Amino acid sequence: MDGTSTGQGSDGVEFFKVGDLVWAKMKGFSPWPGQVTNPNKDIKKPVSKKHALYCIFFFGTNNYAWIEETNVKPYFEFKDQLIKTNKSGSFKDAIEAIEDYIKSSKGGKLIPMDPDAEFNKLKDAEKEDKEKRPSIKKDDGASKIMKRTSSDTGNERMPVKRRKKRSSSMDDSMRQREGSPVANHSPSRRPPAVNLLDRPTNIPCLEAPSLDVESVTQTLKEKNIKASELKFGFLGLGIMGSGIVKNLLNSGHRVIVWNRTPEKCRDFVRAGAEQGQTPSDVISMADITFSCIADPATAKEIVFGNCGVVSEMSTDKGYVEMTSIDSETSIDISESIVAKGGRYLEAQIQGSKTQAEEGTLVILAAGDRSLFDSCQTCFKAMGKSSFFLGEVGNGSKMNLVLQLVAGVNLAGLAEGMALADRAGLQQKDVMEVLELTALACPMILEKGKAIVEGQFPTHQPLQHMQKDLKLSLMMGDQLEQPLPLTATTNELFKHAKRLGYGEHDASAVYIRARF
Repeated sequence: MDGTSTGQGSDGVEFFKVGDLVWAKMKGFSPWPGQVTNPNKDIKKPVSKKHALYCIFFFGTNNYAWIEETNVKPYFEFKDQLIKTNKSGSFKDAIEAIEDYIKSSKGGKLIPMDPDAEFNKLKDAEKEDKEKRPSIKKDDGASKIMKRTSSDTGNERMPVKRRKKRSSSMDDSMRQREGSPVANHSPSRRPPAVNLLDRPTNIPCLEAPSLDVESVTQTLKEKNIKASELKFGFLGLGIMGSGIVKNLLNSGHRVIVWNRTPEKCRDFVRAGAEQGQTPSDVISMADITFSCIADPATAKEIVFGNCGVVSEMSTDKGYVEMTSIDSETSIDISESIVAKGGRYLEAQIQGSKTQAEEGTLVILAAGDRSLFDSCQTCFKAMGKSSFFLGEVGNGSKMNLVLQLVAGVNLAGLAEGMALADRAGLQQKDVMEVLELTALACPMILEKGKAIVEGQFPTHQPLQHMQKDLKLSLMMGDQLEQPLPLTATTNELFKHAKRLGYGEHDASAVYIRARF
């Protein structure tokens, strides 16, 4: 730790130096207390042409990540403001850890964290712990050393003092120095006991590559679409919405966009879209408006909230709900739209980020048949096929049935790969053999590759898959249909989400299956 800077501003000015305490914000998370540190050789630095990057050590979670300078602020200057932004227990632990670190300096110079020293302390503590474990003799006289196994979260049964000591260690980040914490590249069989150093690492969520809005895919060119003369609105530019709008624009449709984070609209405006300031603005400007939001609660907020959809709905407007929701929510939205004289269609989508960008989604629609016909050129740009399933609610039900099947299959893949790893088999060999069998399908191959590589780049967020499993269980309860496999699968996804993998791809459920 030589005190050198890890980054410079666009004008060459050094903002932070190694050892500085800061607030750093990762995508999808609130600002978190950390320290600027020197990266080790195993932490790859991403490419950023716009801003300087700093390697940040995060207190509490003990992880490292490269953060752009625009998302880094001095700790003491912004402490009173940012300490109120998060009320979670893990955030409070992080604040406690950084404050303890400040107190330990006793007013002197803050020394950057030394990863190697912390890791050696951890190994020494583990060795000492093993030596103190009592032995228990069996009735036949054979002795056996009792081995403690860590639970899935690693601290449920630990005393408070012991738990605090573990949270302050840097075991998670140190295992990153030894390679991927989840991928198995060793043919040797693992011992059955799980020890302190085997706890799952919170792998940073990979930043998705920026979407080239103006690039036209070969699939879209081959469709030869004649765009509708109507104006279309689109609410939500997330993982799925961005790819969909890209194809709408590139197929010649006129689109007005809105997103909670207005900055996401810029690239689409440069590509020819208009921008609405609120959902109601988009409704007033467009003939037909699509919505693709995260969950049922947000979908209803967009419709019924302040400056929402309903306020501008009229007899010459159409509304298409593409958010993955339950049938009851869809019916509630439909009734409010129809009451204002508008037309309503639910158009659930099957596919992932890749299919959205390629225009190969499958659309499951239900509701107003005339609105379904009016959207045909849009559906052709978005996907490879669209189905009309009758009355409102049927599209949502069909989507949840398919999501149930996908989630259960993904959990099975995760457990199979975990078993192969434990048995000493190479996971890449498992996938190579699987690809030649009847089990091979695009989803299994894509998720299997993510598990082998141990990265989980987000194509379909794990938290969205868990949400759909929960909605499937709710539908099963209403119909008194037992869903035991779905219930178990939902618990696996819930636990992976609690471990911090909600923003990662759904294939990250492997973390829960392995540990």
